Amino acid sequence: MHLIWSTANRPSVTRFSTCRVAPVRGLSSMKGVRVVVVGAGVVGFSTAVCIAEALPFCSVSLLAEKFSPDTTSDGAAGILFAAEFPDIPLERQRRWFKNSFDHLLDIAQSRNSPEAGVMLSSGWQIFKDVPADKKPFWSELVIGFRSMTDAELKRFPDHKFGQAFTTIKCECSSYLPWLHQRFIKAGGQVEQRKVNSLQELSNAYDVIVNCSGLGSKQLAGDDEVHPVRGQVLKVEAPWLKHFIRDGDGKTYIYPGIHSVTIGGTRQEGDWRLHVDEGEAKSIVERCGALEPSVSRARVLSEWVGLRPGRRNPRVEREVAQLRGRRVPVVHNYGHGGWGVTLAWGTALDALGLVRMCLHKMPQRAKL
Repeated sequence: MHLIWSTANRPSVTRFSTCRVAPVRGLSSMKGVRVVVVGAGVVGFSTAVCIAEALPFCSVSLLAEKFSPDTTSDGAAGILFAAEFPDIPLERQRRWFKNSFDHLLDIAQSRNSPEAGVMLSSGWQIFKDVPADKKPFWSELVIGFRSMTDAELKRFPDHKFGQAFTTIKCECSSYLPWLHQRFIKAGGQVEQRKVNSLQELSNAYDVIVNCSGLGSKQLAGDDEVHPVRGQVLKVEAPWLKHFIRDGDGKTYIYPGIHSVTIGGTRQEGDWRLHVDEGEAKSIVERCGALEPSVSRARVLSEWVGLRPGRRNPRVEREVAQLRGRRVPVVHNYGHGGWGVTLAWGTALDALGLVRMCLHKMPQRAKL
């Protein structure tokens, strides 16, 4: 059975004070063009919202087998840091991070913050050895970035260097339903179904946007995509107010609105989806070494998910031959553990690629 949401049967929708994506002018001849987004994680819904709000003359649908609370994004730690990808120009990565940060900062400073699950979060990233790059490219994009003082580092005797700053924490268990409502309000339609091949979409849609994450291994035939297993715990520890992240990215404590996320693991090529009790114990011990009071926190839930690993995120367009038709396809996947950090930035890039597809579309397909 397929579940379909549309403007006709949507739930009550919050009034959004956060700025919408500005509609694109000069493409009025595109009325009725059918765009489909595949994937309902944070990348998929971000992309769908950007397209629906910027291109209101298009019919925009989102298809996915799983929705919140059953997506990989739902278990994401959801704090904004950035990795540096080897083959993508640094300026493009900087733009992705800045656009995502500015978007979420607007929400964090709005009345929608609690419902959307987005908040400011201050804390420390600490290193056992002094990193070669003490000021990463994103240091000027977060708030108040500085090196930690000797007095601050005293509580972390095994670490030699640290960075203090304010960033954003985004709880996808709240943020995804919020984006879902925003998409519906923009006129989007959502259908719950499994997409086995892009071929099956070729006759029903004029532009396909692939945000299927790990599913792109099959849908896009991309052998570079691989699972990166992550395991985290949600704990009740309302006394914790500041995040702590080890520089290796494997041990972290992230206070949120409703709970504290502690983690984690990063296991390349591991497809296991069951909770490993040994790893859960290790997470509590490692986090307890950084913040002893973690040992007193009550465990609320345990989660395992498979991040869509790839050497670089794939954000590009192509024209695919699908069942005898040349169909424009925009890809936006492979964000690894940085989906929340990069989602809105890459969504805006994907929107630009969709616009390019529309400009190149034969006139008869636009009517």
